[in-house]
Amino acid sequence: MTAKLVLNSGGALKLPHAATKQKVRVNPRKLLASLESLKNVEAVQHLRENILDLRGELLDSHSNLLAFTGEIEPAEELSLDYLLEELEQIAGAFTLERSRYYLNRLIKGLTTVKTGSINDINLNRWKEYRDINTDSLWILDRRDNSGVHSAQYWGNFVPQIPSQLMKRYTKQGDWVLDTFSGMGTTLIESQRMGRNGVGIELQAHIAEQSGQLLEAEPNLYGVYNRVVVGDSTRIDYRQVLKEAGAKSAQLVIMHPPYFDIIKFSEDAADLSNAPTVEDFLEMMGQVVERAGAVLDRGRYLAVVIGDKFTKGEWVPLGFMTMNEVQKRGFQLKSIIVKNFEHTAAKRNQQELWKYRALLGGFYIFKHEYIFLFKKS
Repeated sequence: MTAKLVLNSGGALKLPHAATKQKVRVNPRKLLASLESLKNVEAVQHLRENILDLRGELLDSHSNLLAFTGEIEPAEELSLDYLLEELEQIAGAFTLERSRYYLNRLIKGLTTVKTGSINDINLNRWKEYRDINTDSLWILDRRDNSGVHSAQYWGNFVPQIPSQLMKRYTKQGDWVLDTFSGMGTTLIESQRMGRNGVGIELQAHIAEQSGQLLEAEPNLYGVYNRVVVGDSTRIDYRQVLKEAGAKSAQLVIMHPPYFDIIKFSEDAADLSNAPTVEDFLEMMGQVVERAGAVLDRGRYLAVVIGDKFTKGEWVPLGFMTMNEVQKRGFQLKSIIVKNFEHTAAKRNQQELWKYRALLGGFYIFKHEYIFLFKKS
């Protein structure tokens, strides 16, 4: 195949390619040999030509760099975007010294794993993690409904939230505790990602339904994920984890009711039935104290919550809850704002809500918060 060398406005090489999530199965020995050979090139222009040839091989389905069924040598699946962009940076450098720096970085990323203590992210290949959000504003177009996930339960949060949190703050095999399990969104993601999880759910019939969903979701990693019926303000979390085979949790996720916006049950222990905002905050504090006690030091606790608007006044429920967590010794690490386009209450009433906002002098809620804390 042939391709054209393209220079950007600064005179550096630009290798045009469309962004893709495609993976390629490569023969790592052959790929590394090709990359090592580039170290011997003595002219920038020759290096660019060799990079272009290597790029063409990666895009050629018949290339000997790619792995084929029946090969004896083990194959490795890599992000095509990652490889192409790294090659582009090598070829785009103005000096051989800089090109070789980028080349050695790519080789290191392909041969050496560097992870932190709380996740499986290989920092030597950090560019490959396009699916991980590191910004404080999350714009999610639609809910992930893959697998057994369902949006039928009023008040469910989107699966992308626990998925993002587990990618950043857990390793495979870690234990995740969800204090308001609902229909099991967190536990379903936990099972799919190879994490163990325990969820606490006040309503027995909801716990049964979420348990059925978990059973229907393939357990490819053979991990433990169960829903326990109980009051999250009073339950003995250490005993619950002990019965599951764990001593502690490495991540706690809380998605409580947003006070009384949605009434989930008639149970007085239900936070949505708290008599006042002050009572709600006190109950949340109890959950934080009990669940926080089984969280390992240096690990993370996330609270997903929104605000409330009542009697013409915006009630900053999210920040009030944030303060309750901070009072209990947790260090605030991030405040993430996540958008939502529609809620069950506002669905098909967008124009009416715009009129109400114009009339009442307020702005329509289109966001909620993810408060991220670290246990000292």
